[in-house]
Amino acid sequence: MRKKIRVLIAKPGLDGHDRGAKVVAKALRDAGMEVIYTGIRQTTEQIVNTAIQEDVDCLGLSILSGAHVKLFPEIVELLKKRGGEKILIFAGGIVPSEDIPELESIGISKIFGPGTSTQEIIDFIKTQIGADRKRR
Repeated sequence: MRKKIRVLIAKPGLDGHDRGAKVVAKALRDAGMEVIYTGIRQTTEQIVNTAIQEDVDCLGLSILSGAHVKLFPEIVELLKKRGGEKILIFAGGIVPSEDIPELESIGISKIFGPGTSTQEIIDFIKTQIGADRKRR
């Protein structure tokens, strides 16, 4: 039997709005994935610790506060230091298009903006994790 895809959905920083994160978490769970949701106002260290402890396949970061340029690189670096460099990282929320190339260059695989369908996110994760498992 295939191992279920394990996903951590996290809200870094002081952003208190989590409706979108909850919608995505539910959609991923309904698609057969194991989903852990951290809740709001998580530090980068808390997010990385949870990702490592829960042995997740991927990490979804939800942000609306504008702090993505500071927080996302911290998370990527902490994951590398803790041995989590194989964790697929994607993000959603409000990220200006001019910031996307920089975030992708540091290891954020995909940024989903407002209006993205949950099916698009599901398909992306299944495709990426499926390809990764074939390589292992």
